[in-house]
Amino acid sequence: MAHPKRRQSKTRTLKRRTHDKAVAPTLAKCANCGSYHIYHTVCPSCGYYRGKIAIVMDETVE
Repeated sequence: MAHPKRRQSKTRTLKRRTHDKAVAPTLAKCANCGSYHIYHTVCPSCGYYRGKIAIVMDETVE
């Protein structure tokens, strides 16, 4: 296996790692119920996606 001949500096290491960060998902407001959900996903509270019903939500109360 290859081994580095010289040690990498802290600056060079940090420059390489600048893109390795977590980003918060983009949220969208549901047009049907007004709650926030992640982009390109079905609304977890009402089951609508892009103005059309995608999942029939059960209205059972426990």
